[in-house]
Amino acid sequence: MAKRAVRIMQSLLAAHPARTVVMAFAAVILLGTVLLMLPVAAEDGRSADAVTALFTATSAVCVTGLVVVDTGTYWSGLGEGVILVLFQIGGFGIMTMASLLGLLISGKLRLRMQLTAQAETKSLDIGDVRRVLLGVAGCTLAVELAVGAMLALRLRFGYAESIWDATYLGFFHAVSAFNNAGFGLHADSLTKYAQDPWMTLPVAAAVILGGIGFPVLLELLRHRNRARATGRRRWSLHFRLTVITTAVLLFAGTLLTCVLEWTNLDTLGSFDWDKKILAGFFHSAMSRTAGFNGVDVGAMTDATLLLTCMLMFIGGGSAGTAGGIKVSTFAVLGAAMLAEVRGEPTSAVMGRRLAPHVLRQALTVALAGVGFVMTATLALLAVVDKPFEEVLFESVSAFGTVGLSTGITADLPTVGRLIVILLMFVGRLGPVTLVSALALRERKRRYELPEERPVIG
Repeated sequence: MAKRAVRIMQSLLAAHPARTVVMAFAAVILLGTVLLMLPVAAEDGRSADAVTALFTATSAVCVTGLVVVDTGTYWSGLGEGVILVLFQIGGFGIMTMASLLGLLISGKLRLRMQLTAQAETKSLDIGDVRRVLLGVAGCTLAVELAVGAMLALRLRFGYAESIWDATYLGFFHAVSAFNNAGFGLHADSLTKYAQDPWMTLPVAAAVILGGIGFPVLLELLRHRNRARATGRRRWSLHFRLTVITTAVLLFAGTLLTCVLEWTNLDTLGSFDWDKKILAGFFHSAMSRTAGFNGVDVGAMTDATLLLTCMLMFIGGGSAGTAGGIKVSTFAVLGAAMLAEVRGEPTSAVMGRRLAPHVLRQALTVALAGVGFVMTATLALLAVVDKPFEEVLFESVSAFGTVGLSTGITADLPTVGRLIVILLMFVGRLGPVTLVSALALRERKRRYELPEERPVIG
């Protein structure tokens, strides 16, 4: 009976995987909106208006972190609990859905999980489903408990918080960090802890682990066990591509943030040199779709804001809690550019040739992301009287499900908030659903059209 139910679920998901994911997330957002509109969810006992509740629920489920009201003061304990559950579902759900979609696609196309980008046929059975679900749940629980305990201990003994407050604050921020949600209970996010490595480094670690992607974490655990038995490790292309690109972006983001903000007294200028590096690293990690800020983003230079936009747009790893176009997409596009500059007929990376359909999908995801961001920026500029760089920053942050803001979110009119809501939803589900839809629609052409080359450049 159980096997039959699983087969039915697989057939339904395989038939319309993109539609299933979109409808599931929309349903959770709607439920969250209703719960947040209850009078008991607000601190003052009055019902939140529909747009505020919808904006907060969307931001939580899409693990973005943009808010129009202060989370710690506007919402009651119940409201904060609802938000926590929503971004836990959003983070856990998107990881599970993305992994299952990858497995379903691989079974249908007789390819290995698209997210791992390796040629290996694999069938999907109940054991695979169970292992994926338990793996996601285990990683999520382990990281959140470990980071939550470290933060709670630091808050208790370093900041004299009560046992209850330290525990609540620690685990709330740990869950928010691993899910790359960016929701905090302080009005100034984590700026009060910007120079405290015992607070910022655990949060950054949770953000990186959650955002690097479940396929990478699962492969890391699997190969650790295999290395113990055989003494050998062989990492997949997806693992190497994601880890190396993530490390490069973290280093480049840290270096450039420190260089651009080193003398800015409103951000890093007043810190000691080691604390500047710490704050620069924290900002680089948070720009990868986490949304916490250790310094005032609105006080950063235009160059740093542009750098942050670039990091937010790229995002984190595939099938994780991060948003953006994903580091693997960015790396594949870079490999394609390098091959074209060298005049090579095919694109290759780390000793592996990339399939043409992978390049097409990467290009489609990237250009679609640019289109969404530019359209939303244009729409926002038409309804708000704010500087262009701040509006663009808000759009990229929403699309990348980051949550960083220069401070204009709360000032957006109703139309502007609805635009951002749509952009958060599209940014969270767009890349996964778009790639799955493209993969499922792939088919062989029985004939070839005459070749002709238009003028490029």
